[in-house]
Amino acid sequence: MSCRILHCGKSLNNYNLCIEYSVAGFGTRGPEKDDIVFLAVNHEKQTLCGLRARLGEPTDQQPWPDADRYVSAYKLIDIEYANPFDIRFLVDYGGKYWPLKFLQGAKAIKDERAVQALHDAFDKHRVEQPVRLLKENDLNTEGKEEEEDTLLEVDPSELSEVLLEVPEAKINVMGTFQTIPFKNETDALRGLESLVNENFYNLFPRYSSNQSLLIPENRLFLSSGVEARGERIIKGIRSIPDALLIVYSEYEKQPFKIALIEYECFGENKTRSQEKSNYLNGQVIPQLMRFASAFSIVTDKQIREQTIKMWVDKIIQYIYVTPEYISKVSGWIKQIRPELSDQLVGREIDRVLTEAFQKALQILLIIDDLSDEQKDTITNVIRAFKLESGESIEFISYIVRLEQRIRVSDADAEYALSVQ
Repeated sequence: MSCRILHCGKSLNNYNLCIEYSVAGFGTRGPEKDDIVFLAVNHEKQTLCGLRARLGEPTDQQPWPDADRYVSAYKLIDIEYANPFDIRFLVDYGGKYWPLKFLQGAKAIKDERAVQALHDAFDKHRVEQPVRLLKENDLNTEGKEEEEDTLLEVDPSELSEVLLEVPEAKINVMGTFQTIPFKNETDALRGLESLVNENFYNLFPRYSSNQSLLIPENRLFLSSGVEARGERIIKGIRSIPDALLIVYSEYEKQPFKIALIEYECFGENKTRSQEKSNYLNGQVIPQLMRFASAFSIVTDKQIREQTIKMWVDKIIQYIYVTPEYISKVSGWIKQIRPELSDQLVGREIDRVLTEAFQKALQILLIIDDLSDEQKDTITNVIRAFKLESGESIEFISYIVRLEQRIRVSDADAEYALSVQ
């Protein structure tokens, strides 16, 4: 268990969202479950801290407007609040470059004196309720919040001195890599789908293997889509996803979510921009819209309920075939309903899965290339589809690329450079 400072720069909005949603987002993958974090932000020429908490399970909840910057997020548990206090006293422990030593990348603080000083200061200012930090006249203008944080900037003329004082500030590169195309989506050896399924939890830290269940069997749902109802089939557009993910979080209002996963790959055959654009507009977006519409209120309620029932039945059949899976899902149910008898667990699994399709559905696209503009377009299209709860269907995308090693120089380093 490590102690870290999660520094929000000058973004009061992000700081307040962390408190409001009890969630922490990180730009690196260093933090782990059970780490202690102090939440800090620059405000009125001070570096203020108003929250101390422990990291719970990874979460896909990322409420920040710049969520794409964060590679991992965790629920905050065992939360305590303080009347915001200035942590610049850490200069006494970290010297002139204390921000690089204690704030950069939310790194683990190795100086036990600094850790104890943080805890002591927090305990001194502890309060029962969170204290919201406001700008003058409560002007919440994002433009100013996005200014660079000068605390973490390094003057090139001081580089030698900085590295002497804080050697860990330097990025050590483990090796160099070349981006090469996947063969296609489905190739058993070099296909995006097979490689991602095999390495799913290593690629996506927001999903924990203990708190989610990946169902990579797309054929499982062959008889439970619109094809089963005899509707017209559009060539290349299917009603079944490539995989399905059940996500569980005991700390959220809606503890179960369903993510329909679609793998798409331009691969070796679609390399030109126009080819990719045509495929995205003519194939990928209609495919994702088909998933969304099947569970959205745009579809007749009776048909929608029949579809959900068929999918839930298929999922339950899949779970009950493997003792490990039924043990995992039953354990989740027992966490949120400890008073429930063992005989009623199966019925509760049916209920929570049905509710997830109705209230907490995500469309997850995993693809080898996607521009920010294309992502925004798809997000707007999918969010236009509403669930029974009135909430929009959520769209999440990941770009996964295949990297071939050029040379490894330091196997213990955290970073690598790739070229395309």
